Amino acid sequence: MTMAGRRKYSPSAGSDVNREMHRYKRSTARSGPGGRGGTVKSRKQAIAIGLSKARKKGKKVPAKRT
Repeated sequence: MTMAGRRKYSPSAGSDVNREMHRYKRSTARSGPGGRGGTVKSRKQAIAIGLSKARKKGKKVPAKRT
């Protein structure tokens, strides 16, 4: 398999993002430690939270950009 054909994100990481998007659409997604940062206002923020949760679980997700 070539480098271009290799998966960057595991399928289970995608399901974590999907779950977070579901929460965002129903206005139940919250940001910050312990959900103290307030309601998530954008799709990008919801995706970032989903990827962050996947990273914490040790799933295959590229490192966060700096």
